[in-house]
Amino acid sequence: ALVSSLVLAADFQPYGPSHLAVLAIFAAGLVAVVLLGARIRGTSAEVPVSRVLAIGILAVTVPLQVLQLLPGEWNPRTSLPFQLCDLAWMFAVHALWTRSRFTSTVTYLWGLTLTTQGMATPDLSSTWPEPRFLMFWAMHVLIVWSSVYLVLGLRIIPTWQTYGRTVAVTLAWAAAVMTYNALADTNYGYLNGKPRRASLLDLLPDWPLYVAVEIAIVAAVWAVLVVPWTVRSARHVVGSMHQ
Repeated sequence: ALVSSLVLAADFQPYGPSHLAVLAIFAAGLVAVVLLGARIRGTSAEVPVSRVLAIGILAVTVPLQVLQLLPGEWNPRTSLPFQLCDLAWMFAVHALWTRSRFTSTVTYLWGLTLTTQGMATPDLSSTWPEPRFLMFWAMHVLIVWSSVYLVLGLRIIPTWQTYGRTVAVTLAWAAAVMTYNALADTNYGYLNGKPRRASLLDLLPDWPLYVAVEIAIVAAVWAVLVVPWTVRSARHVVGSMHQ
């Protein structure tokens, strides 16, 4: 019983010291990356700075991703790169390197909704400085920082076309991962069962209905995130026509 209590105490505690510390760093970084993007937007520094940031994400995430595949960390139920964030950081790297509107939109919509949900209600047992703790928070924080840098800073704004492509990519990922989960008895993406810790999914119906409801809600929220940019773009076009 004593050993069990010690192990439990060493586990990650939602909104405990390590969680609050990461969230504080995350909040401070949000402001910094937006200001950075706004300052270099349209200047000769935009390309090299964005590519340095892309390389930085690779330097942090790739070693941690590889670490999950080593014998000491390997777990077929959690180590494979099938979570949405495993794809999101790859889209973020591509967006930073190329400043593609499509991959910037994917990073923005995934980052501001699904990634932040994971940060608010993390299904995590490892604590600082364990590799899985570092992997989880590095990926989540860098994805959201990239999303606001690209859209709010550099103003690579989403369109309805990139919104639709993001929805299509997300549905394809969900279908593929749900199939794998069913075959391998895993639960990547929490598509075949809710997280063991409390999350927003607890407010939705039981599986499989909650998956359909979640997709509908997420698509609607994404549309809300896209509307201001499309309205702003339309006003800019109209204004240009009257000049």
